[in-house]
Amino acid sequence: MKVYITTAILTIVLLLSYIGYSQQFWQNSTLPVDEEQQGLNKQIVINFSHVVAEDTPKGQAAIKFAELLEQKSNGRIHVVIYPNGMLYNDNNELKALQNNDVQMIAPTFSKMTKTIPSWEVLDLPYLFHTDEEVENVLNGRIGEQLLNQLNHVNIKGLAFWNNGFKQMISEEKPLVRLEDFKNIKVRAMPSKVLQTQFELLGAKSVNTSFDELYTEIENHEIDAQENTLSNIYSKGFYKVQNNITLTNHGLLGYSVLMNEDFWNSLPQKLQEDVLSAMKEATEWNFQMAKEMNSNDLEKLKKQDHIKINTLSVAEQNKWKLKFKPLYSLYKNHVGATFLKEIQTELNH
Repeated sequence: MKVYITTAILTIVLLLSYIGYSQQFWQNSTLPVDEEQQGLNKQIVINFSHVVAEDTPKGQAAIKFAELLEQKSNGRIHVVIYPNGMLYNDNNELKALQNNDVQMIAPTFSKMTKTIPSWEVLDLPYLFHTDEEVENVLNGRIGEQLLNQLNHVNIKGLAFWNNGFKQMISEEKPLVRLEDFKNIKVRAMPSKVLQTQFELLGAKSVNTSFDELYTEIENHEIDAQENTLSNIYSKGFYKVQNNITLTNHGLLGYSVLMNEDFWNSLPQKLQEDVLSAMKEATEWNFQMAKEMNSNDLEKLKKQDHIKINTLSVAEQNKWKLKFKPLYSLYKNHVGATFLKEIQTELNH
């Protein structure tokens, strides 16, 4: 009996050894690994942080981009969006991007002017007059040159998005005449051009983050602001400021940025997917910005307590003349190259 059991065990061991050898279970050498293909099989998460509401041109474009990228990458890239400053506000989101705490942000280009001074050109009042002009510049050769300025700070610039033209909104009195700005406190983003813009009007410029703006208006720490109709409506600013002046005096747009180390870590195929999705989302954004601002204007007109004013041609010419020194300021502070290129493009 013992001989029978021993023989059976030896037979099983020999059989298992043969199977293992034939299948190379214990072979030390491994097949070469294609790292790029291996990377494609893993789902990559992009954390995309921004500070505005989802029902705005930027908020909707972020959602559109996420959908497009998931489709184009066959689910290999998943974009998680954090709107309304859920993770970071507009004062600390750039640092978070550089630290790769998030992989994408879309700050206003005004917020980026301390890092890239040449971008102040986009803050010059009455530089653009139509949405078509904005699209041609930002989505064309000049926009690409401006995004390339980010190479010096190790950030990958993907695109410019549009939110439309800015209007003035205030609480106590409408801002129509130049003298209406005397001694009032106006929120201005940290752009030398924008801060000087209001100082030229005799106002005091106040820098505050977007997520704190509503509260500061409620507390009467800020009397007025410039913003797009979509932001005025989506963030409820019209509930605490009831005078809107349609001025179309400046542009509010965003730079869509990615952490450069993260970008470089992506296989080439996925980089191509990101760029393709971004191109489609950007084209969609420019159309959406026009539609949303137009629709939100109609919604604001239906608010009984809102007073909407429009600048006369004569008054608008006074505004343009008052802001003329800002063009010299920009040339002296940064240089004339980008301004000349944009003006040439617009006059072409």
